[in-house]
Amino acid sequence: MKLIVGLGNIGREYENTRHNIGFMVVDELARRLGVSFGKEDRSAYMAEYRAPEKIIIIKPTTYMNLSGVAVGAYANFYHIDPDDIAVIQDDMDMPVGQLRIRRKGSAGGHNGIKSITEHLGTDAYPRFKIGIGHPARNNKAVVNHVLHAFQGEDKTAIEAAVAEMATALEEWIKSGDIEEVMQAHNKKKAKSEKPAAE
Repeated sequence: MKLIVGLGNIGREYENTRHNIGFMVVDELARRLGVSFGKEDRSAYMAEYRAPEKIIIIKPTTYMNLSGVAVGAYANFYHIDPDDIAVIQDDMDMPVGQLRIRRKGSAGGHNGIKSITEHLGTDAYPRFKIGIGHPARNNKAVVNHVLHAFQGEDKTAIEAAVAEMATALEEWIKSGDIEEVMQAHNKKKAKSEKPAAE
């Protein structure tokens, strides 16, 4: 059994904002799999798919900072190992539209990830990250940035990134091999990113 978690904030005012990239990806994944999100259960909207194992896809309804409440509830109820929990998140430290998939890692200042790690008791669960770019480094700018909708070239880049991340998740569902998925998608860089100096 696998649990796929899209991070975001519930509410029309948050739709299509940078902090809701996780919701965008799981919405696209659910569309591709032909499933839909039902009523709220265990602090999340849930969709279920069989491939043939059970795949549970959730959108926590707790708002970002308490995302771990829902993730912990589903993991505990269904006895899902952290290795089988994929979390889709935004990442301000990457260029807009860049993908990075990791087997585990620190929260990196992301409050949703901090909450999930706290409730699972480990940081050893896969992360499917999409870059949203970084504003000036002060708290007010950060809040405005993550709650702002994508525009222009950023919107185009994010639409492509959401589609590719949904593909990466489909591959993970089929193979269960996170290393294989990482190799296939981590090497693809956003157009705006300059190559790192050797």
